[in-house]
Amino acid sequence: MKTILTTLNASYIHSSLSIRYLKAYSKDISNIKLMEFTINQNIDYIVGELYKEKPDIIGFSTYIWNREEILKICEMIKIINPDIKIILGGPEVSFDGVQILVENSFIDFIIFGEGEITLRELLSSIINKKDDYENISGLIYRDGNSIVQNTPRPLIKELDIIPSPYEEVGNDFENKIVYFESSRGCPFNCQFCLSSTIKGVRYFSIDRVKEDLGKLIDAKVRQVKFVDRTFNANKKYAMEIMNFIMDKNPKDMNFHFEVTAHLLDDDMLEFIKHAKEGLFQFEIGVQSTNPKTIDAIGRTTDFQKLKEVTEEIKSFRNIHQHLDLIAGLPYEDYNSFKKSFNDVYEIQPEKIQLGFLKLLKGSGLRNGKEKYGFKFLDIPPYEILETDYITYGEMLRLKGIEDLVEKYYNEGYFKNILNYVIRNKYKTAFDFFEDYLNYWEMKNYHTVSHSRNRLYKILFNFCRYKGFSDLDTLNELIKYDYIYNNRHSNIPKYLERIDTNLLQRGKHDILKNEELLNLLLIHHRDKPTKKIINKIHIEGFKIDIFKLTENNYKMTDEIIKDTYILFEFKDGVIDRCRTYNITEFI
Repeated sequence: MKTILTTLNASYIHSSLSIRYLKAYSKDISNIKLMEFTINQNIDYIVGELYKEKPDIIGFSTYIWNREEILKICEMIKIINPDIKIILGGPEVSFDGVQILVENSFIDFIIFGEGEITLRELLSSIINKKDDYENISGLIYRDGNSIVQNTPRPLIKELDIIPSPYEEVGNDFENKIVYFESSRGCPFNCQFCLSSTIKGVRYFSIDRVKEDLGKLIDAKVRQVKFVDRTFNANKKYAMEIMNFIMDKNPKDMNFHFEVTAHLLDDDMLEFIKHAKEGLFQFEIGVQSTNPKTIDAIGRTTDFQKLKEVTEEIKSFRNIHQHLDLIAGLPYEDYNSFKKSFNDVYEIQPEKIQLGFLKLLKGSGLRNGKEKYGFKFLDIPPYEILETDYITYGEMLRLKGIEDLVEKYYNEGYFKNILNYVIRNKYKTAFDFFEDYLNYWEMKNYHTVSHSRNRLYKILFNFCRYKGFSDLDTLNELIKYDYIYNNRHSNIPKYLERIDTNLLQRGKHDILKNEELLNLLLIHHRDKPTKKIINKIHIEGFKIDIFKLTENNYKMTDEIIKDTYILFEFKDGVIDRCRTYNITEFI
């Protein structure tokens, strides 16, 4: 019998971990083929590709982002060939499997909970035509006109009994995001998360983890995204994994971890301080800084400690930090969320991920939805529309602000102009984004997409619209941000410039200046000028931007003076460019 294990990933660059685990555990008893699609592909195409394989059994890994599409695909497959056995598994069907079978006659089996052992036993029963489904824990199945839910499957205690999902890596993962787990479970009890339904943390052996990571490093994947809910729950274990990665020193590759900041002690901070720039990314869940909200959702956190730790990591300039907030949580009204946002913004992480509460099946908040007046559409992704504490209109405004934060803050392309405007024109960062959203929607900019170059101009036009009197300074800051983040000299014509022709004609001579090379560019000292000239840009400014930033973006008379800056472009993830004041050499 031929079995296909498949899923619809969120995008082409992603890959599925679950179906690889399932294949690895059952490959000796069935002819199993993996097929991955995306939610952006046409359903007719997906059905056609599955049909061409002439499978006897198809298993789907089901999540909130693909459930509706998968149900349509399953119905079409069953119409075409009623003899194909269809199996659904995954978190999106683990909590209401009986209802799914009642409502969808074209589904034959639901696997709930951990699926490796259950799928193996089910495939064995189907292949050997035993039909002894009643003895398979973790299974929901049809028995005539009845639907039977068996007892839950106990958790796998020794995770190493699951064969590696990366035995056959090949070229499948090159330049892709690969999901990886070194542990299952979470030590915490956050009520919005499904991990709170499983107590305790189980670990793969460190040797197993190193072996699998070595294969992925050799396969030159783009990113390894650890799905461990709290990667640093076991400090020694986490540090050994990171040390292994650091010793391997992979090129053009990074590793993403979800960490709990208050567990990062001095030893671990000193350790990660020496990681190569861009090798690691940390995702840190803040969710809210409202104590009543934190208590209601069962989080264990210390925001002051989190702030201290994340600010120290930021000072290392080697680790990309993503800090998460969730709108729509209990007791978090609009003003409370505003405070949470400003608290996080003060840290200035590389990214602020502003999410919206989803009432996942099986989560504590969903089970207690009436208590907080959660209003949501009961189809994936189950996102909150409003609560007793925040209206739909306010949530809509937060979505607009989230879009602007993503466009203007999260990639770091507007760092200095944002810092100057926020610190000189607004009480808080949230106030700026609120005001900018009003302008953005007034101009209907939210209805079309914009290039990055266009975003610079829109922001400058907003400053004009607001009647800011220091447009000369704003011009210089936008020009600086633009050059710093764009590796070319095509500076927009609406930005005023000084000594342009002189600087471009004289760049070659400037880069031959022995004193300048020895003082600032010693690493390029022995290279021919033609080898480095394309990595260099020189620009004149009417203000001393370095002094302005040192002065926390507060303008003084001594800052207003012509300054010449050399931009040295890099390939760094955190630092895209180095800049030097070369006024004395001009």
